Amino acid sequence: MIPAVVYAIPAFVLLVVVEALSYRFLPDDDERGYELRDTATSMSMGAGSQVVAMPWKAVTIVLYSALFAGAPWHLSPSSAWTWVLLFFGDDLAYYAFHRAHHRVRVLWASHVVHHSSLRFNLSTALRQSWTPMTGLPFWLPLALLGIPPWMILLQQAFSLVYQFFLHTERVDKLWRPVEWFFNTPSHHRVHHGSNNVYLDRNYGGILIVWDRLFGTFEPEGERVVYGLTKNIGTYNPVRVAFHEFAAVWHDVRAARRWRDRAGYLVGPPGWAPRADG
Repeated sequence: MIPAVVYAIPAFVLLVVVEALSYRFLPDDDERGYELRDTATSMSMGAGSQVVAMPWKAVTIVLYSALFAGAPWHLSPSSAWTWVLLFFGDDLAYYAFHRAHHRVRVLWASHVVHHSSLRFNLSTALRQSWTPMTGLPFWLPLALLGIPPWMILLQQAFSLVYQFFLHTERVDKLWRPVEWFFNTPSHHRVHHGSNNVYLDRNYGGILIVWDRLFGTFEPEGERVVYGLTKNIGTYNPVRVAFHEFAAVWHDVRAARRWRDRAGYLVGPPGWAPRADG
């Protein structure tokens, strides 16, 4: 089975080219635009993620199918209410996945890839992890609810396609009701900011209402500084993919107590033992 998002890849690449040309002919001093090495790295990360995704998708389908088979009821794809439940369930699952991957360091080691660029453009959307395994548990409840696995995978693909268009500086704030309910480029610029006020904010996928409900929303105000609080300074795709896993392993090995080792694994990024023990 070919993941639905694969069919969108040619359009993604074309739109990256169009956006890059827009910076060439309509530059904006307030926007960072494109840099060849950065874009090449993002494209390489995207290509690698798709190579990994192919076999992993098969594992995912097997697990979804097993849970779906054991569900107490099976919801009908012909019912509009099943699709409504799926839309909100998938988006809430994405919020939980996204928030956990910012607050648990071993999960952040996978997700940090997406935040490693100092620029914010459509190519940044393609800078994806090579370790998608960490996301699986967050969508398993949907299969247990009796939603067919193919529907879950299709909605995940729709969400990823939507989120591709959030990665741009070329779109200003939208109509206020849209900004209130939906994730927008403005909200997602905040999410990619390394400014203190923007850290760990705006986790939403398609909707921004979860952030408003759970207290993680922050509107775009001061100019966004993209990248990490400690940038990695490399365009090497392998280092981009695994640098934080290496850092976690170094800290765990150096720790003297088991509780400190656990803290380095499941504590938030930047966690360290207190000096007084």
